[in-house]
Amino acid sequence: NTVIHPDSSLFSDFCGVPVSATPMTSDETVPVGGTVTLTCRVAESDNSSLQWSNTAQQTLYFGEKRALRDNRIQLYRSTSTELSITISEVQLSDEGEYTCSIFTMPVRTARATVTVLGVPGKPQISGFEHAVKEEEKVTLTCTSTGSKPPATLHWYKGDQLLKGERYGQCTVDGNPTYNVSSELTLEVSASDDNTLITCAVNHPSLSPGDKRSEQALRVLCKSTGKLGGKEGSYRSLSFSLSARPTIYTWDKKDGGLPLQAKPDGAVLHFSMLNKSDNGVYVCHADNGIGSSEGEYTLLVQDPTAMSTTSGVDHAVIGGVVAVIVFILLCLLIVLGRYLIRHKVINWFLNSASLLYLSIHPFLPIHTITFSLLSS
Repeated sequence: NTVIHPDSSLFSDFCGVPVSATPMTSDETVPVGGTVTLTCRVAESDNSSLQWSNTAQQTLYFGEKRALRDNRIQLYRSTSTELSITISEVQLSDEGEYTCSIFTMPVRTARATVTVLGVPGKPQISGFEHAVKEEEKVTLTCTSTGSKPPATLHWYKGDQLLKGERYGQCTVDGNPTYNVSSELTLEVSASDDNTLITCAVNHPSLSPGDKRSEQALRVLCKSTGKLGGKEGSYRSLSFSLSARPTIYTWDKKDGGLPLQAKPDGAVLHFSMLNKSDNGVYVCHADNGIGSSEGEYTLLVQDPTAMSTTSGVDHAVIGGVVAVIVFILLCLLIVLGRYLIRHKVINWFLNSASLLYLSIHPFLPIHTITFSLLSS
């Protein structure tokens, strides 16, 4: 926004001073602790000096020369048509109108308004200290301090925007910042257990989501549970329950828990088992407004019965192996007899051939073989 002092144009019209020599400035907004740059320009230079003054009309810079000893204020740029300065670590007291002057005849001025934003603090949520029962109402209060202008507070349940009521907006004595508060009233259900309620601050000095706080709801609901496990399992028994927080109590019907059974919340662990551990185990769960029970029958297998079953299985396997071995032996005997018989016949033929040769040395071999076969 370019701001020109109203009297400047009048001087230009009636005194014959060109409008191009009129200083021009712009309004600035800066958060507390930030840095603001104030710039004063003229379109054309007539070698007249430019000057910046603060809200108390104290000279800050006259051209390149520092006039006020404040290390936060520094020269940024100085030319024949521009004078720019910076103010760092801005405080709320720095807010107001700053004046740029050009020393012509007559002197012309322009003003720049600096708005300082009070940065709101991180919101604080109160009103929830203990778990509440389902279907009851809970009222949460969110408070943020130090904002200027007053910050706006928004409530969220997960990603859902909720409507809260502005509880209060006040200033502290001698401080131009505001403390703002907002209330949210909810009727909780069992599904709200561990749901996050968020309070977020909306303010020009912040980016969306910069400052927020969360509160997890804890809902006490009626217990509905189930005791489960695999029949004959010897590791552990577990009890699943929808309600939290819950106190679990383990017991055994017709007697106390065995020494080797160790309760651990919803789980009952066994380090080892024997037949004396057989029985019905009961888990009792209570969360203050309701309770539930579950039963489990534990059966420990008899090691002797396991051994008998194992022996029967081994006997069957041994019988099958014996039959296979017998069949293999029979095949070997038949094959052996077959081989031995053919070996004797071949030996007899060879011996006969040698005998015929000794008697009839001039007969052909095939004749001898034919004669032997004929005989």
